[in-house]
Amino acid sequence: MSSYALYPSLQDRGVLITGGATGIGQALVEAFAAQGARVGFIDLAADEGQALAERLARTARHAPQFVVADLSDVDALRAAVATLRSRTGPFTVLLNNAANDKRHAVTDTTSDFWDASVGVNLKHPFFTAQAVLPDMQAAGGGSIVNFGSISWMLKQGGMPAYTASKAAIQGLTRCLARDFGPFNVRVNTLVPGWVMTEKQLKLWVTEETKQEIAKGQCISTPLMPEHIARMALFLAADDSAMCTAQDFVVDGGWA
Repeated sequence: MSSYALYPSLQDRGVLITGGATGIGQALVEAFAAQGARVGFIDLAADEGQALAERLARTARHAPQFVVADLSDVDALRAAVATLRSRTGPFTVLLNNAANDKRHAVTDTTSDFWDASVGVNLKHPFFTAQAVLPDMQAAGGGSIVNFGSISWMLKQGGMPAYTASKAAIQGLTRCLARDFGPFNVRVNTLVPGWVMTEKQLKLWVTEETKQEIAKGQCISTPLMPEHIARMALFLAADDSAMCTAQDFVVDGGWA
């Protein structure tokens, strides 16, 4: 039976998670709540988010707080952060997890679709970081984790708006790490491989793609949301105090 680390520095810490209602985001909310953090999370999936918050409230040291908002709308994003801050206190950890990896052909891609994809995959991480920076400055430091993807590293086709945005995330991380470093705020990219979320299993994982994954990964065990959450805990905790401007790839050794 495996046992996993507890991070005392995360207890009572304010943690903001975008896209926290399902998939990897749900695992993040669960993992940080289990560490005793004060978790606030944002998502468009109202029913799933409310159900998760209510379930975890029964056992968590601090009941997670949930707000519905469209993260690509900067005004709505800022309002959601302010609402959650009023419930949890200031945020010194930010996990920019929300994304949309909808498949689309180059020939069918419209300007509106491209802008919407960039809005959720690249624009929101910047403006959420901007929104929580004053909290981290006042606290004397913090941790921001931007979520990337190995998809562009593998030269995966079929979703250019997503892969371009995820490649750009790593540039954003390095820029913010320099700009936020004087405030003792570290910024890193957590780069997942092909994670077996419910959505992925339902829409895109077939017997053929399972074989592709097993061939690509050095460790052929399915990559699960919990594996990503455990790395996120380390990057948020004081244990990673001198880690910044880095990419942490969790993909079973594929990319």
